[in-house]
Amino acid sequence: MVRSILGAAGPKVELKTDLSLSTASRARLNPAELQARLRQRRSTGYVEAMTRLDAGGHVHGKAATEALTEAIRQEFPDVHVEAWPLGIIAKCFLGAPYEVHTLSCSGTIIQHFKGGEALPQGMEQARSLARNGYYAFIEVYTDKMIAVGVNGQTAIIEN
Repeated sequence: MVRSILGAAGPKVELKTDLSLSTASRARLNPAELQARLRQRRSTGYVEAMTRLDAGGHVHGKAATEALTEAIRQEFPDVHVEAWPLGIIAKCFLGAPYEVHTLSCSGTIIQHFKGGEALPQGMEQARSLARNGYYAFIEVYTDKMIAVGVNGQTAIIEN
């Protein structure tokens, strides 16, 4: 508490009370909590956003790729960005010679790959799963892959 000395007014202090939490300041989930969270069914909106990669909108503007990143952020609000997938891979329906396409979650880079063309960031291990079309897409992590069905169901495949 500021006291006035000899009648002089004390300095006026204004405190800002607005607090906001960013995803960087959130507590990180422990490994068991993270595993349980990643095992959960994916939302319809998230599955739809990831399966629209072949629609071609991402080729025309940055806004579409930012929307995909936002879809990931909304799907995993409690997961620290460091625990997000390295990338997402799915069967490509653009036709020959393209076989699969990827979304890099770190750089929001969408790329279509021809058969036999090497995939980046350890995504090669998910190629055969993505190519067969049984799953809507595959999330690739450093230590696992999570296959996501069109209904949002997940299957974890440990490396």
